[in-house]
Amino acid sequence: MTVTLADVAARARVSPATVSRVLNGNYPVATSTRERVLRAVDELDYVLNGPASSLAAATSDLVGILVNDIADPFFGIMAGAAQSEIGGPGDGSGRAGGEKLAVVCNTGGSPERELTYLTLLQRQRAAAVVVTGGALEDPAHQAAMAAKLAKLADAGTRIVFCGRPPLPDTDAVAASLAFDNRGGARRLTEHLLELGHRRIGYVAGPLERTTTRHRLEGHREAMRAAGLSGDEESLTVHGPYDRSSGYDATRELLSREGTVTAVLAANDTVALGACAAVRDHGLRIPEDVSVAGFDDLPFSVDAVPALTTVRLPLAEAGARAGRLAMGKEKPPAGGITTIEAELMVRGSTAAPRG
Repeated sequence: MTVTLADVAARARVSPATVSRVLNGNYPVATSTRERVLRAVDELDYVLNGPASSLAAATSDLVGILVNDIADPFFGIMAGAAQSEIGGPGDGSGRAGGEKLAVVCNTGGSPERELTYLTLLQRQRAAAVVVTGGALEDPAHQAAMAAKLAKLADAGTRIVFCGRPPLPDTDAVAASLAFDNRGGARRLTEHLLELGHRRIGYVAGPLERTTTRHRLEGHREAMRAAGLSGDEESLTVHGPYDRSSGYDATRELLSREGTVTAVLAANDTVALGACAAVRDHGLRIPEDVSVAGFDDLPFSVDAVPALTTVRLPLAEAGARAGRLAMGKEKPPAGGITTIEAELMVRGSTAAPRG
């Protein structure tokens, strides 16, 4: 026999409205009353009817976290930190009472799947949605995203961007936490220039991604400031954000006319592939070719030699996004925060020979 809200109310000796208030966590209830209700929930093994309650309360206990690839530490770190803030009171009791269920939605970088997950979350009347990582710079997709996010926001869903720049022409996003990808890439290139490098190969990410464009722009700003513009296209190779892309692109750069003395990679995973390609080419790091990455993922310091990179505070950003999604923290003024990037100089970069 299915246990109902009325059964819980009778066991706790309160009204059904009081039970609803305790389980939704959206109304102050005396501590003793809350404890009685939660004890009745445990004893009766009551399961909250998510869809039915969401119709009454406007939102459910569900929070969606959209990532490109949960296997990529860049996204896994942010998603894990956000989830830790979304879980609720965290008193270890295992009882229901205001907690939220965080569901990670793996888009695989597909814009269609990104929209599909947002539609599914809208149907479930999600309490909040956290969207992580760079965006696709396609006007049609941006318009579709704006329309979908507007519908979510109108239904009461709180939307937070983490590691993603603001979406143009929409006020549906409660807060955008954007990484300073341009500034970080500029400082990384300036580091190599100060060491004496002049021919610097760049392994960029996929075309039409905001992260790719911003990091490439920061790199080229530094090169132009040093009077080294003109060879940008011949020294740039685009590809996915994975190790094989770094390997293949670096082999191509090393085989081209005019020797590169340093390789900048789109992220740390790409940089690992670049390091392997340098070694397979019979060259040493950093004596013959310097290599640098971006993000400062956990394995970067354990690479041999340790990887020079740009640190993004992924865990801190993810945790803040979780707090913003749950209303534990006020959105920044204007709804936008730029998160600074920090240059981490390690053993994989040095002055070029001769």
